Amino acid sequence: MKDIKLSPLDIYQVINKSILNETDKLVLTMLYMPIIGNNSITLYLTLYSELSLNNYITRELSHHHLISTTGLGIKELTEARTKLEGIGLMKTYIKEEDINNYIYELYSPISPNEFFNHPIFNMVLFNNIGKEEYNRLINYFKVPKMDLKNYTDITAPFDMCFKSECFTPLEIEENIIKKETLKLNYELDFDFDVIIKSIPKSIFNSKCLNKSMKELIINLGFLYELDPLTMADLIKTALNEKGCIEKETLRKNVRKYYQFNNGNRLPSLIFKSQPEYLKSNKTDNTNRSRLIRVFENTSPYQFLRAKYKGARPTDRDMSILENLLVDLKLNPAVVNVLIDYVLKTNNNKLVKAYVDTIAGQWKRSGVETASEAMDFAEKEHKKKTKSKKTIEKTPVWFNKEIEKEEVSEEEKKELEELLKEFK
Repeated sequence: MKDIKLSPLDIYQVINKSILNETDKLVLTMLYMPIIGNNSITLYLTLYSELSLNNYITRELSHHHLISTTGLGIKELTEARTKLEGIGLMKTYIKEEDINNYIYELYSPISPNEFFNHPIFNMVLFNNIGKEEYNRLINYFKVPKMDLKNYTDITAPFDMCFKSECFTPLEIEENIIKKETLKLNYELDFDFDVIIKSIPKSIFNSKCLNKSMKELIINLGFLYELDPLTMADLIKTALNEKGCIEKETLRKNVRKYYQFNNGNRLPSLIFKSQPEYLKSNKTDNTNRSRLIRVFENTSPYQFLRAKYKGARPTDRDMSILENLLVDLKLNPAVVNVLIDYVLKTNNNKLVKAYVDTIAGQWKRSGVETASEAMDFAEKEHKKKTKSKKTIEKTPVWFNKEIEKEEVSEEEKKELEELLKEFK
């Protein structure tokens, strides 16, 4: 995916691929919002409202207009849009020119029934809001059953009401608006050949791996972080006498396997940045303040991905990230500082034992903000290296006086590169 910096001057148009009813709007605010956040739903509904003058495509508008309308900054706008794309509510196209032109296609949310039976959405929603609120939402969208056993169906059939006569044939029109939804899309392909080769043909009918079954396996593999070999073992436990996969059995067994190996907890999605109340209230433009804003306004996944020059981090490093955020419950900005510190002082390597040692100390010491983490890292590093004669590389932000003191060309370059990554 190409990383293009958004400008307030850039132009956009919205294309409607959706027909929203009142239930859809409830699904967006009650079911999608706990997963992707208020900013993303605000952006979606704002873009949809701009279709009111023309139901299908808007006139050209600037992103400055969108910033003013939503109250979101460029960075918040970009993250909100990315989440809408990831969860299947929007597609984005760009034509690169002096002033870039964007097309935003809006798609419908899935129905409440599809949502609560989705292998990822229902689990993440449950984990984000808790059992009590989840059950309340289930009951809200549940349709009451009417007992019709003492009633007779007397509905008139079509051919009783109408008859066919000669008519002029018409061409089928393709471009009539319809309700369209998107499937979740993944960067990496799941290797189904490994699954097929890992299960004996005598017990497995590979023809059952149709489109919907593959989609379920891909979603479960992503959510529960399963490689194809592990998934193959779990599929074996969900085969019926015909060698076909029982979907509900597979879901249940995958969930049990994950909980057994993860202290009975359920998975969630890593796409969070620092909570607003723990962000610095400094608005100055010093290099240190700019760095703090980078740590605060970037999700750990995005931060680590930037260190990979835009490539997807390895599964091992993603596991380290999840441990910091989910198990130790470190705040996102603190995790970003820790990642930056470890990579700089440990020859650009994230070694789990080293990371865990530092993370445990920071957690016990109550480090919650980017600024606290930066100060703590510098203080502890100086203690550790005080008796050593060798000089280790340290992050440029160790120097609180970076605005006043002369820094080396190497430090200046590092500072600018770090800031440039997240402009």
